[in-house]
Amino acid sequence: MIPVALSTSSVYPRGPEHAFAMAADLGYDGVEVLVTGNSTSRDASALFGLQQRFGVPVLAIHAPTLLLTQQVWGGAWKKIQRSALLTHGLGCDVVVAHPPFRWQGRYASGFEEGVRRANESYGVRIAVENMYPWRARGREAQMYLPHWDPVPMDYRYVTWDFSHAAIDRVDSLAAVQALGERLTHVHLCDGTDTASDQHLEPGQGSQPVQETLRHLAATGFTGSVAAEISTRKWRKEPGEVERILARTLAFARENLAQDAEQA
Repeated sequence: MIPVALSTSSVYPRGPEHAFAMAADLGYDGVEVLVTGNSTSRDASALFGLQQRFGVPVLAIHAPTLLLTQQVWGGAWKKIQRSALLTHGLGCDVVVAHPPFRWQGRYASGFEEGVRRANESYGVRIAVENMYPWRARGREAQMYLPHWDPVPMDYRYVTWDFSHAAIDRVDSLAAVQALGERLTHVHLCDGTDTASDQHLEPGQGSQPVQETLRHLAATGFTGSVAAEISTRKWRKEPGEVERILARTLAFARENLAQDAEQA
């Protein structure tokens, strides 16, 4: 079976310990740790302790390359370096990274070559994530360089996010087929054609999530899938977050089964 992890972002702003506990309770195969201002998310010893305590491994580290994590770990390449060191300390090798923002100058202009060198130097797989254009008042802005779409770019490893694809109005199945063996990691969620990054429960948006997961199962995908669901609005309803994440895991397991394509 293709392993299914729970992203710590699915329980944000609660910390990694809560994500590990929920992953263990619900039966997830692992955890993806988003590095944030939370000290535990940046501490290999603390995360290793959580792995041991809950029996749930870390399958990927999401580098602090988001807007909300710009102050974490200093400069852009330092974020990548420290994320790589963290993966080694936890026994995994996938680092999820967003493409640079357009104002990041030299980091943005040398990003493709820099990622290639970092993969070789650090012995990890830096899987660059698909992003999206920013839209406001009917206008579209290019906020990521060299581009928000990794499909035509020279990246050896790629992370695919369904919510971001929805904003970009991209067919995820076609994109994943085009990526082929470059697809390394998947953020399981959904979204609709809006300017908002929704990270809906799979099946609640317009993306071909089911068809894409079945394609991965049928073609021998060797990477991992991480549930990255926005649950903040459900926090005040007892048990609802757990129900959403349990349904997400069931959806993934059903559609990633090797016989799903024949179902």
